[in-house]
Amino acid sequence: MAKDTCDVYCYDPEKVTRLKKHMDKEIIRGTSLIFKVLGDETRLKAAYALSKEEELCVCDVANILGSSVATASHHLRILKKHGLVKYRKEGKLAFYRLDDHHVQELIEVASEHMKEGKINE
Repeated sequence: MAKDTCDVYCYDPEKVTRLKKHMDKEIIRGTSLIFKVLGDETRLKAAYALSKEEELCVCDVANILGSSVATASHHLRILKKHGLVKYRKEGKLAFYRLDDHHVQELIEVASEHMKEGKINE
C-alpha cells in the first residue's frame, strides 16, 4: 500500500511564503465557523430545505426535520446568529430564508461533490 505522506522533507519556500500571506486569520476562522454550524446534520437539513424553497415557516421546518417547533427554532436561530439565514415575522408566524446566494451555492456545491461519490463516512 502506498504511503500518503512524503518520504523526504522538503518544501518550496517561495510558495509557502506567498500562501502564508493569503491566510487571513479572520477569514479562516469565520469560514471554519460556517462549516461547523453547517456540520450539524439537523442544521444542514434546515438549510438544505431552505435552499429548495425561497422561504419556510418554522412550523414547516419542524415538520421537515421531524422535530418540535422549539427544536427547529433553536437550530434556525443558530443559523441566523451566524449570518446564514434571515428571518421575518408575519403576525404570529416566523419565516426564514437563506441569507444570500453564497449560502445557496455552498450547499449546492457540497451536495454535488457528495453525489460524485467522493465523500466517505
